[in-house]
Amino acid sequence: MNFLRERMGKILVIVIGGALVLFIISFASQIGSSFLKGDQYKIGEVDGEKITNQEFQSQLDQAKKQSGQQELNGQFTAYLQDMVWNQQVSQIILNKEIDKLGLVVSSDEAAALVNGNDPDPQIVQYFGDPKTGKVDKVKLGNFEQNMKASKADDPTRLQWENFLRQLSTQKVAQKYISITTNGLFVNSLDVQDDYTNRNKLANFKYVSLDYSSIPDNKVTLTDDDYQSYYDEHKYQFKSKEESRSFDYVAFNAAASKDDTAAVKADIEKLLPQFKASTNDSLFVQVNAETKAALKYSKKGQTGDAKLDSVLFDQSKGTVYGPYLAGGSFKIAKLVDSKITPDSVKARHILLQATAAGIPAAQAKADSIKKVIESGKTSFADLAKLYSADPGSAQKGGELGFFGRDKMVGPFEDAAFGGKKGEIKIVVSQFGVHIIEIEDQKGASKVAQIAVVDKPVLPSSKTQALAYSKAQAFLGKLSKGNFDAEVKAEGLTKKTAADVQPLAASFPGVDNARELVRWAFKVDQGSLGDQVYEAGNQYIVPVLTLIKPKGTLPLDAVKKQIEPLVRNHVKAKILADKLQAAENGSSSIDQVAQKAGGKVAPVQNIVFSNPVIPGVALEYKVVGTIFGAKPNKLSKPIEGEHGVYVFELDNFINPAGLNNAVRERAQIAQAITQRSQNLIFEALKDKANVKDYRSKFL
Repeated sequence: MNFLRERMGKILVIVIGGALVLFIISFASQIGSSFLKGDQYKIGEVDGEKITNQEFQSQLDQAKKQSGQQELNGQFTAYLQDMVWNQQVSQIILNKEIDKLGLVVSSDEAAALVNGNDPDPQIVQYFGDPKTGKVDKVKLGNFEQNMKASKADDPTRLQWENFLRQLSTQKVAQKYISITTNGLFVNSLDVQDDYTNRNKLANFKYVSLDYSSIPDNKVTLTDDDYQSYYDEHKYQFKSKEESRSFDYVAFNAAASKDDTAAVKADIEKLLPQFKASTNDSLFVQVNAETKAALKYSKKGQTGDAKLDSVLFDQSKGTVYGPYLAGGSFKIAKLVDSKITPDSVKARHILLQATAAGIPAAQAKADSIKKVIESGKTSFADLAKLYSADPGSAQKGGELGFFGRDKMVGPFEDAAFGGKKGEIKIVVSQFGVHIIEIEDQKGASKVAQIAVVDKPVLPSSKTQALAYSKAQAFLGKLSKGNFDAEVKAEGLTKKTAADVQPLAASFPGVDNARELVRWAFKVDQGSLGDQVYEAGNQYIVPVLTLIKPKGTLPLDAVKKQIEPLVRNHVKAKILADKLQAAENGSSSIDQVAQKAGGKVAPVQNIVFSNPVIPGVALEYKVVGTIFGAKPNKLSKPIEGEHGVYVFELDNFINPAGLNNAVRERAQIAQAITQRSQNLIFEALKDKANVKDYRSKFL
């Protein structure tokens, strides 16, 4: 007890201090965890400002909806991803520059964009009078009054408010662009140089020795050759983003002959049922892989040339097939055919379903139809008042003339199946439509064809066999070298070169996202840790090369530059040969004779188009010619295709420049157009953009 009593103070300090340390560590770990979790969802960073995956996906989803496509393939999805990413990066960069300069759009400027004497072109597009090409002030005023009177959460009002914000954003961006581009100036010397480069003519003779005149196996490349070429052209080897290359062996799992025969047999079994079917639409929905709704199409618009030629003019109920098209076996049946208009002019009122559902919307549509038919209120006025279609509501519901395949199925059937002057009510995925058929033009035969398809796919047996071969090959790699095993097994090695982080495919391989993710997680020389499935292929890879962002080292480009280095070495040999031929020669003809070449005359070459006829672009050669003096032999010049010696005959100078003002305006316009992209590229480099999308996509 005495021991504890004497030392209690120290013990308390140690215990309390330890508890505090543990608390601080615990708190810090929680804070650190929250930070890590925040970074976990970071898809990119621009000048220190984060872009979260949630923000990116939200805008990507919106872009997908606006694309109007039901199914997006990998290539188009990748395009949308890049588009959304570039928009987000550009917006952050632009906002930072705008904030630095203090640029704003005042309330008066914002109002002028809509109601001013020179409104935004989009306002003219939406509210313009086709006859005058100017904004219909009455139409615009009515719309604005409707928006003010609508509820704060009304979808149309929210769209309008968002549209106005976008107008202001675009306006302030235009101010920034104007500030930067207005600083560009084209002086009289620029104008004269451009005119001369496009119109001054050079006439000359040359002799050349092509690189192909020396066999590749006669040239031995040294490390010094590579290093010398690399040092001279180092500026060409800058990479904007990291890329990776890998070798791989692909085991094909595409459908076999037995698989194809089995699919054909399956669809043949459906033929008797299809012929006897009385509900072809239901039959397609139950049995087809592509469950397309039945619709009427003109000849040439069915999307299948065979159906146009075989079924279109047959009697109802005729069945054709099975036939192979687009990787599927198909059977087709002519359901109906008739004569209908080529185009229809109509207007409509769209009623969206509320909480009460479609029946309530249909009841409201019936009431509106009765009011129209009574003549008490015009269709146009009721469209402005009730229609949920913002594109046509303010036009009195007018849709103008349209052909087939321009409207949703039920709408199209009603418009083309009715008569001029009829008012019809139909339901589509957008809601309930009140349609008035205003006019119909032309007459053509249309057919309704039901198609049942079965894709030719590999069976599980075929896939299992290909996978087992790939798995067996992967198992052998742990014991030996990749190239050696490929050779021993008699397989074909393929290469995916310079694959980008976000690639979803590469030449010959689709749906390879998982494989690309692997390539960007492992070190150079790593073997695939599993068999990767990509489309109908099972792939076993080995990562062969990593090219980092920035200036690439010599090792990363050595294989790429090998042909260029070889030509560079050949150029020295050929230049020495031409130089020896020049010694003691007084004309180009003598040089050609000694060197074993031929003299080629060239007329009317301009500096701005440095093409030597029959050869190709030769920038260095043509550039040297325009700096030469007549009747003098040049030194040997290393070109793109060989080594040249030329003799300039003369220059033909153009007539004096008559309209310098027009020339200056054209140059200024070209510079201004280029500058906008160049400005953002420069700002992006400065902003230190970090792209982590490959971790999420």
